[in-house]
Amino acid sequence: MIILGSTGSIGKNACLLAGEHGIKINALACYKNYKELNEQIAKFNPKLVYIKDENLKKYINHKHVFTQIDGMVEFLKACKSEFEGDLLINSLVGFDGLEPSYHAQKLGFKLALANKESLVAGGKFLDTEAINPIDSEHFGLKFLLKSSPKIKKLIITASGGAFYNLSQKELKTATPQMALKHPNWDMGAKITIDSATMANKLFEVLEAYYLYSTKSIDACIERTSSIHALIDFVDGSSTAHLSKTDMKLAIAHAIGLGEKEILENVNLLELKSIKFRPINLNKYRIFALKDEVLKNPDLGVIINAANDETVYKFLEGKAGFLDISENIFKALDKFGSSSIKSIEDVFEINQKVREFCKGI
Repeated sequence: MIILGSTGSIGKNACLLAGEHGIKINALACYKNYKELNEQIAKFNPKLVYIKDENLKKYINHKHVFTQIDGMVEFLKACKSEFEGDLLINSLVGFDGLEPSYHAQKLGFKLALANKESLVAGGKFLDTEAINPIDSEHFGLKFLLKSSPKIKKLIITASGGAFYNLSQKELKTATPQMALKHPNWDMGAKITIDSATMANKLFEVLEAYYLYSTKSIDACIERTSSIHALIDFVDGSSTAHLSKTDMKLAIAHAIGLGEKEILENVNLLELKSIKFRPINLNKYRIFALKDEVLKNPDLGVIINAANDETVYKFLEGKAGFLDISENIFKALDKFGSSSIKSIEDVFEINQKVREFCKGI
């Protein structure tokens, strides 16, 4: 298989599973963590590697290194010419993941997707039926949908993030250090902030729409993160997916290890008290956009770009926590009537929204 984003949490877990189950890794790609990449090269001996930062190429212990000068698409084309029929894991962070997702499918790779932005911004231009989702919620939904009766509603769960117990007044002075303390998951900075604002859950609703072709999707708070997804069926029955909070399970199914023992089962006798609560739309303003986004999924590219720019401003201390949602609504007011008819339109609107948010 090929792993894009190999030095991140998903990528490292994918490498771990590959090593344990004898799966050949033919290519690795990362942003700038050259030390971790070199360790992976030494262990898995990939044929091709990619590091985005051209200045770091000289540190990579490999003969065939691509960078952003060559381009990710050229890297994927080289992979295609070297090895046919590979599974490609895309766990890149942010909007940069859309282009490789789009071209990976065009080139015939089987796509295992952990990059939310590919679907949020460009889902209408991807073959969503051919995607193996790597997200605990969407894996849970896919698992529950095996040989299932007709769906009434899909439900995904949210932990509530680091600020669930904070008041609206306290959020005004929330710091990046506070926001990065997720109660259940060990994730990167960007997605941890998205969890605190509930932007992450809005994106997952839109992902579920593209993956499972229904607009009957909702989310609720489940603080332990033991239950990742639920489904109501039209016959009146409901079902839930439970597992430990470990992304190796979703990754394993995405790469064809669904029949292997990956994790220990949840001990039901030791399970914490589980309660489901509604999402407070006054506190989590971004999630209040759910119904509007499901009516017009093209808004995803605008929301993603505005969120992306402002989250990084927040992490750099250049914006307040509440500015994240505020800038999303400002961007929607300005660009919400934009028409997206091609993949090129996605990239154009993405750039315009980012420039607008940089100027706020």
